Amino acid sequence: MAKTAASVEFRNVFKRYGAVTAVDDVSFSIAPGTLVTLLGPSGCGKTTTLRLIAGLEMASAGRILIGERDVTALSASERDVSMVFQSYALFPHMTVLENAAYGPTVSGETPARATEMALEKLKMIGLDGFSDRLPSELSGGQQQRVAVARALVLEPQVLLFDEPLSNLDAKLRRRVREEIRELQQRLNLTVVYVTHDQQEALAVSDRIIVMSNSRIAQAGTPRELYEAPRDRFVADFIGDANLVAAEMGPHQGERALVRIGGLDVALPHRGVAAGAVQVAIRPESIRLSLERPQGLSFAGAVRTAAYLGTHMEYTVEGAAGQGPGGSLFVVDRAVERPLAPGTAVFVSVAEQGIALVPA
Repeated sequence: MAKTAASVEFRNVFKRYGAVTAVDDVSFSIAPGTLVTLLGPSGCGKTTTLRLIAGLEMASAGRILIGERDVTALSASERDVSMVFQSYALFPHMTVLENAAYGPTVSGETPARATEMALEKLKMIGLDGFSDRLPSELSGGQQQRVAVARALVLEPQVLLFDEPLSNLDAKLRRRVREEIRELQQRLNLTVVYVTHDQQEALAVSDRIIVMSNSRIAQAGTPRELYEAPRDRFVADFIGDANLVAAEMGPHQGERALVRIGGLDVALPHRGVAAGAVQVAIRPESIRLSLERPQGLSFAGAVRTAAYLGTHMEYTVEGAAGQGPGGSLFVVDRAVERPLAPGTAVFVSVAEQGIALVPA
């Protein structure tokens, strides 16, 4: 890429539609050459935030900076960003080459130069040899790549993706997200990526900004969000989590003893006061055994069992007076010895998969 990747910064940005606030006092900073995902449920404000970066929506208040240049009042054509839309928005009557060359053509490049630029980007993403095909003659993954080539051809400072994999099947989604990540790293692109798919966000991102109700719920690396969620919403939205009540003792340095049913676990206290607390237990950290293991455990029974090929999914309930109460969702890789509903088990928990959840 001829241009240097740019930073993106929001400073107390609002977007209002009449009485409705779609983006509510949002501030963040995206470092040059990183892939940052805006993640959240439908209606949380993530796509509006992306469109504010693109200049397709104008901020009601606050400032937006790209490469330290204030672009708040600039139109989309003045911002040096490109966007890959959820629907790809390819022109059906144009060939792959004509679609890819559209940007430089309307920007005033000569036909020869526009074709040269388009062919370069098509080759970069593995579509050389497809120039004369129409979009209808391509697979979904190939259409997605044409949309990326068209976005890259003008060498933008920032590349935006709006739910780019939602139209693809599960296996193709995995392959294309790997291609996007590899391209971003190889070309040192600044990418802002919108999705509602937690696994997709965890797989591709340097950082994730989780949004809820038009605000930022938490921002951090995938590991930080998964292992140290700020609140119940983030714990439950980033992967699966069993949210259970517990009792925490006095702080002992950075950690404190937390009693979860009959289990005592030393956890980072994260500044939460001693007393009644809530913890998130990841389903893959729960261990089931037919014999009582060494260390702390409680008796329970399998209520439901489902085989998913690579793993089993169980719901387990503690015996009377044992465990944290209610049912626990469990992911078990031991598919060769599945447990039938009604099986009596002992339940223990690996410390790595438990996190204290601040209120």
